This record gives sequence, C-alpha cells and structure tokens, in this order.
Amino acid sequence: MAGAGRECSIANALAVIGERWSLLVLREVLLGERRFDQIARNTGASRDILAARLRALVDHGVLTREQYEQRPPRHEYVPTEAGRALAPVLLALMEWGDRYVTEGPGPTRWVHDCGAELHPELACAHCHTPVTADSIRLLRLGTVR
Repeated sequence: MAGAGRECSIANALAVIGERWSLLVLREVLLGERRFDQIARNTGASRDILAARLRALVDHGVLTREQYEQRPPRHEYVPTEAGRALAPVLLALMEWGDRYVTEGPGPTRWVHDCGAELHPELACAHCHTPVTADSIRLLRLGTVR
C-alpha cells in the first residue's frame, strides 16, 4: 500500500485551484469578467462544470458571490484577498507558457505601472536575487537538505 506522499503546500494549493477550468475562471475574474455568462463565454467551459468550479472557489474563499440584481436575482464573482494573491501565480504560468509551449509570440501582453512590458520574475524577499531551481534547497523540520 502506497504512503500518503510528501506533505506539501503545493499539493494543498492544487487541491483548490489545480484544475484547468478553475485556473481559467480565475484568469477571467482577475481580468474583470465577473458574471457567469461572461466567464462561460471566455473559458469555453460547460455550464455544469463552470458552476461546480465557481462553487468550489467560493467554498475555498478564493472568490465571493455577490448579488448585483434583485429581480431576477443575479450574482457576480469577486476575487477575495486569496484570489487576488493568485495573480502573480497566473502571470508566472503565462510567462512559462509563452516561453515553453506557445509557438510564436504569446497572445497576451501585460504592462507594468513603470510602463515596461511585464515579465514576472520571482526574487528572494531578503536579498532580491532572482530565484532559480539551482538557487534553492529544502529546509524542513529544522534541517537543510
């Protein structure tokens, strides 16, 4: 019988957002599309799958469901602090996709407040040096590996 595997926050995060439709829903909501029909149109998700993903994201505190019309009752989806905190994750995933998967230039471009085209980079909060796979090591239970 296989063990439970490594305890890991990546696995915990993926249990909440690690499914294609959930990530595409987050993309749309973070781009400002808040209503079910808009999200369905832009993701291509079927209505039942979309409803399930939205419900899960609300249940996990990534989005809130807010009523914007009384009759008939209509709702929109708004990112919470946890949802907004995923923006850099989605941008990093997009940057990776542009570099390693998408042929030709990526279909979406972002501009930073400084005016330059945005290419997100992860850096150490202490020394501000860019983080690479070769510059990190696991620290667990008080030991360095």
